[in-house]
Amino acid sequence: MAARRSFAAEDKNLTGSTVVTSRTRFYSDIDLSIAPKPSGDIFKKVDAESVKQSIKTIIQTNHGERPFNPFFGANIRGRLFELNHPDVADEIERDIILAIENYEPRAKVINIDVNNQIDHNDLRVTITFKIVSTEEIVVLNTTLTRVK
Repeated sequence: MAARRSFAAEDKNLTGSTVVTSRTRFYSDIDLSIAPKPSGDIFKKVDAESVKQSIKTIIQTNHGERPFNPFFGANIRGRLFELNHPDVADEIERDIILAIENYEPRAKVINIDVNNQIDHNDLRVTITFKIVSTEEIVVLNTTLTRVK
C-alpha cells in the first residue's frame, strides 16, 4: 500500500514523497471452550480459526437470544422445528449468507451446502468462505440438531 506523505514548511521540503507501508491484520478472539492453560490463562483463537468460530456462533444463534441485538444470528435452529419442504435448504442458505454479510465483515462467502437429514432431524451445513484480509479459503462443517 502506498501512502502519500506531506511535509510542512518547517521541513524545507514541500514536495511529497511516496512511502511504502504494509500492515498485517491479525484477528484474535477468546476460545469459547474457555479451557484454562496450565498457566491459569485461557486459550485464544487467532486468524482463520477466529473467523471460523465467529461464523459458527452466528449460525447457531437464534433471533432474540443476544441481549440488545434481537436480530443477531441466522435463526437456523428455529427452522429445525418447521415442516420440511423442498425450498427449506434454499431459505437456510439465504439466511446464512445474510447473517454472515451483516455480522462478520472479515469473511466473504464462496459456497454453502445444506444437507437436510429428515430422518435424523438435523441439518449438516458446509460453508466455504474467504478471509478478506488474507485471501485464505476456509471450510466450516457443522451439524445443527433438534433437541427432543
